[in-house]
Amino acid sequence: MQARWVLQAVDRQPISNAEVRAHFGQAVLAHATPAQLAEILNEKLVGYARVRLVSITSSRPNTLAFVMSVRGAQRFEVRVGVDTHGLIADLETLREIPPTTSAASVIPALATGWVARPVTFQAGGVTIYGTYTHPRTAAARTIPAAVLLAGSGTATGRNGNNLRQPDRDTLEAVANWLSADGVASLRYDKLGSGQTGWGRYAAHPERAGIKVYEQEAVAAFSIVARQPQVNRSRLAVVGHSEAAVRVIARDRADRSRAKDPRRRPARAGPRPDAELLRAGTGAVSPSVRQSAERAVASLRRTGRLPGGLPAAVVNGFDPSGNGTQLELSEIDSYDPATLAAKLPSNAAVLLTCSNVDEYFTCSMEDRIATGVAKANAKIDFVHLDGVDHILKEDDARVGYLEPSAPVL
Repeated sequence: MQARWVLQAVDRQPISNAEVRAHFGQAVLAHATPAQLAEILNEKLVGYARVRLVSITSSRPNTLAFVMSVRGAQRFEVRVGVDTHGLIADLETLREIPPTTSAASVIPALATGWVARPVTFQAGGVTIYGTYTHPRTAAARTIPAAVLLAGSGTATGRNGNNLRQPDRDTLEAVANWLSADGVASLRYDKLGSGQTGWGRYAAHPERAGIKVYEQEAVAAFSIVARQPQVNRSRLAVVGHSEAAVRVIARDRADRSRAKDPRRRPARAGPRPDAELLRAGTGAVSPSVRQSAERAVASLRRTGRLPGGLPAAVVNGFDPSGNGTQLELSEIDSYDPATLAAKLPSNAAVLLTCSNVDEYFTCSMEDRIATGVAKANAKIDFVHLDGVDHILKEDDARVGYLEPSAPVL
């Protein structure tokens, strides 16, 4: 019964004080009030949505250990100990379990006759390290090409990985898919990630704003356009997640300098960035939600976060992961729908969403589609089924826990 409640509580936040009183034993409540416990649980469980029960074991009397899968990928173990009345006497959460499947097993192979070679280029006074994927041999000016931009602030590198999620390989998979369709691609470690690191910003990463990331994208596009195999009239820029905002912003900034106005940007992305980070705390306790509101207001007013924020909010705006505070405040000023409405009428736009994407819903993407329509640009709006945010199959919906579903 208590294991079922914990499973369901993860997906039905916020946990209330009354629920805590109903499910926790007196020994636990003697050390923390229901309100304190509710806030701790809500802060710890933020972001754990779409869970699926994987297994349940009992290693000792009155203790259950069960493993949950989050969005079909990340797994964590929860141990629930109960007292003589069947109420929770001990609850351990967030012990993450390393993945058992190699990321390589789900990455498509590079097309036969293609190579992925390391490249470097300069942007904003920093040496940028990347990977250029192309055929070993091809006639001059015959191959279409794309620049692939990673999302998630400063921590996510050329393959779509970061320290917290080192084996997603989203953009490596995209590059290999494109090779199967005969499309060359360049992806790179943006400032703050991978081999590139912080470069000249190492002593003061907080001084890095959105401009340097736009400079990287422009430089990468120029590098691809100069490759002898590449057809300059068949170019695209692909932005994953947050990078979609950079793609549209860069398009406006660079359009006057573009040598070939027929390039075809492809993108899919969210609403303003700080709005999204604030929305991630929307299901938790009122105090956390209020702190998130205060954080967003401060970012927009001063470009910095205020002091005294709870861990759940600080982690959401983590400068080492989601972007420097300056970059976050600057990218937040861009509304993708407004930018999309100013695209040139000859632009071709690919917009994607999925019914199981926990970060950006299809309703969010509808706003961008509306903006593209105002620009009279050509749009292909593809609604994917069962594909998560990192473009992998989401098996969390298989046996997905509903309130009426039996757990034990």
